[in-house]
Amino acid sequence: MITTDEFANEIIDIRRVSKVTKGGRNLKFRVTIVIGDGKGRVGVGLGNTTEIPRAIQQAIRDAKKNLIQVRLDGGTIPHEVIGEFKAGKVLLKPAHPGTGIIAGGTVGAICRLSGIRDILSKSLGTTNPLTLSRAAIAGLTQLRSQNEVEVLRGRHVGAEEVRDAA
Repeated sequence: MITTDEFANEIIDIRRVSKVTKGGRNLKFRVTIVIGDGKGRVGVGLGNTTEIPRAIQQAIRDAKKNLIQVRLDGGTIPHEVIGEFKAGKVLLKPAHPGTGIIAGGTVGAICRLSGIRDILSKSLGTTNPLTLSRAAIAGLTQLRSQNEVEVLRGRHVGAEEVRDAA
């Protein structure tokens, strides 16, 4: 894990990719990186150049352009959500304090760097790290806090209504 500015980053995937041309194969490296500040901001970036260090720097710049703000509820997420991107699906569920991050490598890195301390997740569909990371980011962008949902619905759930429902 390398720290740059106020962001920590973690390399999710390094792949050697090639393009076949008339003159032969052109080899490059594709690097997928996740960056986060541990306070709710996280982003995934992609770099593709002939040298790994340059690809890493390119991926960090790309991730900074694609930062999102994750809505946290204490150390977990406010509600269950399914993020989808192409063939990848990621189920994210809130967990009780002390549970930890129950997630695979890609989704676990995104949760760690975004500041989530307790979460349950399940990856469905593809195992491609790039697709899974995009699906996890899509799921995290769907999160809404209780106050936001109340405003959207035009209601306010007070303490008396909660007691009446129980």
